[in-house]
Amino acid sequence: MKELTCIVCPTGCLLKVEKISDEWIVEGALCPKGKEFAINEMTSAKRSVSSTVKTTFKNTPRLPVKTDREIPRKLIFSLMEKINEVVLDYPVSTGEVILENVLDTGANIIATADLKNKLQEKTYE
Repeated sequence: MKELTCIVCPTGCLLKVEKISDEWIVEGALCPKGKEFAINEMTSAKRSVSSTVKTTFKNTPRLPVKTDREIPRKLIFSLMEKINEVVLDYPVSTGEVILENVLDTGANIIATADLKNKLQEKTYE
């Protein structure tokens, strides 16, 4: 038996999950989403990833990015290696794809801030 905390909603149900024969038994879920979360977590856990990439621009040395869908949890460290290799030397807009179909997951890494606008802002020192 494994204990999990459901992260689907703010309630944060404490779940107990166990596989008996070919059936998953989930206790503690206050809604059907908890049971679904627990089974997915045990069979094929996925996560969204948020991070930053380097840029060549002095006033904006890092740009926030994220996956546009969840990826298998086991690939997060490999994904971070790919993200850490990126150095943007051109302006991008929010939602623009930085890395396409990363690690053959179907997920893209997209910009979550507008570098084009940031480069036009005046910086005061």
